Amino acid sequence: MYGMWIYAILFLILFCETGLVVTPFLPGDSLLFVIGSLAAIDALRVEYAIPLLMAAVFTGDNTNYWIGRTVGPKLFSQEKSRLFNKEHLKRTHNFYDKHGKVTVILARFFPIIRTFAPFIAGIGRMTYHVFLLFSVIGALLWVNLFVLVGYFFGNVPFVKQNFSLVIVALILIPGIPAAIEFVRESFHRLKKPKLK
Repeated sequence: MYGMWIYAILFLILFCETGLVVTPFLPGDSLLFVIGSLAAIDALRVEYAIPLLMAAVFTGDNTNYWIGRTVGPKLFSQEKSRLFNKEHLKRTHNFYDKHGKVTVILARFFPIIRTFAPFIAGIGRMTYHVFLLFSVIGALLWVNLFVLVGYFFGNVPFVKQNFSLVIVALILIPGIPAAIEFVRESFHRLKKPKLK
């Protein structure tokens, strides 16, 4: 329906999920998996999608890093701030000096955390060329793994015959834990006795 514009839309979604701190709710893992599945039924070209998506993730990470690096010092400039305490900034910097490489790669595989990791790496002033290298490694691993697993999954005969149902399931299943937590929290609030 969207023709070649679909690639631009996918680029934008992944860029926003990894590049903007305010959009951690976007569906990175399931989207990559669905892209692979769509490529399996020739709805998308995997040889176009993978490099484009890696570019989206890489530019998103770097944008997020530089936002953190630019905005971070301003947030932590006040001496007596509880939330943006200078001591927290020092600890973050020390943490990224010791564990930043592994964090940048592993965070890629955890929703929400992957959005904040580059931002915090920027705030913690992780050495940029080190961040750059491990951001590339993380993007290569994450995009290729999820798209290719989706591609092989999409070639399973049952999936090909029930593709619409499988896609709906892939979109809904990741939201189930959040929905359960929301219901549980709402129920907990209703049970809490009101103070007079």
